Amino acid sequence: MRIFKGIAASEGLAKGKALVHRNAASAAEKRHILADGVTAELEKFKEAVNAARAHLQEHNTSKISKESKDILETHLMMLDDPEYIGQIESYITTNLVCSQWAIDSVTNEMVRLLEQSTDELLRERALDFKDISLHLIAAVKGDGQRPLEALDEDVVLVADFLMPSELFSMDKTHILGISLDGGGRASHVAILVRAFNIPTVLATGTASRNVKDGDEIILDGSYGEVYVRPDLNVAQMLDERFALWQEHEGELKKMVDLPTEMTDGHTMLLKANIQTSIEVDAVKESGASGVGLFRSEFLFMESLELPSEQRQFEAYRHVLEAVSPKPVTIRTIDIGGDKIVKGLGIDEKNPVLGWRAVRFCLSRKDIFTVQLRALLRASVYGKLQIMFPMISGVEELNAVLHLLEHVKEDCRNEQIPFDPDIKIGTMIEVPSAALCADILAKKVDFFSIGTNDLIQYTIAVDRGNEKIAYLYQPFHPGVLRSIHMIVEKAHQNNIPVSLCGEMASDPLCSVLLAGMGLDELSMGSQSLLQVRKILRSVSSEDARALAQQVLEMDSYLTINTFIREWMHDRFDHFTTI
Repeated sequence: MRIFKGIAASEGLAKGKALVHRNAASAAEKRHILADGVTAELEKFKEAVNAARAHLQEHNTSKISKESKDILETHLMMLDDPEYIGQIESYITTNLVCSQWAIDSVTNEMVRLLEQSTDELLRERALDFKDISLHLIAAVKGDGQRPLEALDEDVVLVADFLMPSELFSMDKTHILGISLDGGGRASHVAILVRAFNIPTVLATGTASRNVKDGDEIILDGSYGEVYVRPDLNVAQMLDERFALWQEHEGELKKMVDLPTEMTDGHTMLLKANIQTSIEVDAVKESGASGVGLFRSEFLFMESLELPSEQRQFEAYRHVLEAVSPKPVTIRTIDIGGDKIVKGLGIDEKNPVLGWRAVRFCLSRKDIFTVQLRALLRASVYGKLQIMFPMISGVEELNAVLHLLEHVKEDCRNEQIPFDPDIKIGTMIEVPSAALCADILAKKVDFFSIGTNDLIQYTIAVDRGNEKIAYLYQPFHPGVLRSIHMIVEKAHQNNIPVSLCGEMASDPLCSVLLAGMGLDELSMGSQSLLQVRKILRSVSSEDARALAQQVLEMDSYLTINTFIREWMHDRFDHFTTI
């Protein structure tokens, strides 16, 4: 038996025989051509582009999911990108090389630039360019259908890596689970496996080189473990866990159409966090009460150029229409820190405390104004709420509110319709904002607590630094007291408070947060039904009693132990992993 540990990318358990898929890149031919052969080679490349486009469009049918369609259309846009195609054509002409060599060289340079980014999402997006280059090289060679598009038995797929196009075109009815040697949670593949609800473990290292076709596999997408040829005792233990998991999943599905009503009638709203429009279907399927956080910066990070007003408008409109009549809270761009967009000059020694989020927006009003116009234009297509990130005090809040009013006036003058009653909120994720919550609450319609940053700024811990990762503690008394204070100040000024950081999606935190008075929790849609199940099983009185006990404790170690014991005494294993 061998056990491979990796990243839990999509929850669930899968058991079956392995299908090993070694997706080594098609070797590109390296051949020089004569000057009088350039025209013919350019024509060959043009035919390859058309063939690759036709291959992708074969899958663009009404039968595929919205997630698949959006990613497929992104790849089609790459094939129509004049800069990318033009660079390949220029490489053929300038260097007198065959089209395969040019495709490989140009793509490798683009991938190299993307992989140098400090942002995980941009590094993962390099895979899309690799994917397109493989399509093009295969088209030049005349290679046929990829091997995963037609399967005749249920398998656990074990691969070195997968291209997004492979995932949406493969026969998913026979894929029980997926193990990949590499990858990260921000990749298109990770987004898709969660949308397809395929249990998946990423970053297993060398699993694909140590597994043989037909090997018995048990894959645990909740713990991030892959068991190969498990022995009898382990297999029995995992079979029991699998049975419990199936029972748990069945219970969760019953939660979809139910309100998040606690046993004494108190109701909370559970909303979903999204970063792209392809996640909307998952939001609706989870029974979310709307979108509590749309991270709009990913529109800027997924492209090599700034998204136009029209492109932003269409993205916002799509989400608003899809979720309507439920509300959608769109956070204005929060770039900088660990989210870098090439070409904007954000390159700092201490980016987490630097030129980011609203600070960047107020310095680059040309970019910020375009986003605000797009948001206002989209507001007539649903229930929009706008939220500003990284507000540190009333001066910044006044500045962005003033700019928003200026953009509204421009729209009125241009007779551009927009919703005049858009609710405006601010994120509370900087300690100074928490301490001034009573002041800020008088100027906005709602708060949303961003615990990811609030924790690192409160404790002075870089959440990306592995050396001090143990200090990044959501249950630190300073963090919990800050959250409690923010809620109190907001309610004193009659505005609701949401929490949209990772704490909201952690089942261990759910009852405590409810007891601290949060009105809403916003999380990844895959976590929502678990949290709903927990909150429907307790009373608000019990939750408040738990919060009162915890707020009197003086150590995150004590709090962590106490919370885990309290939750495990009341809820099943899979709800409190």
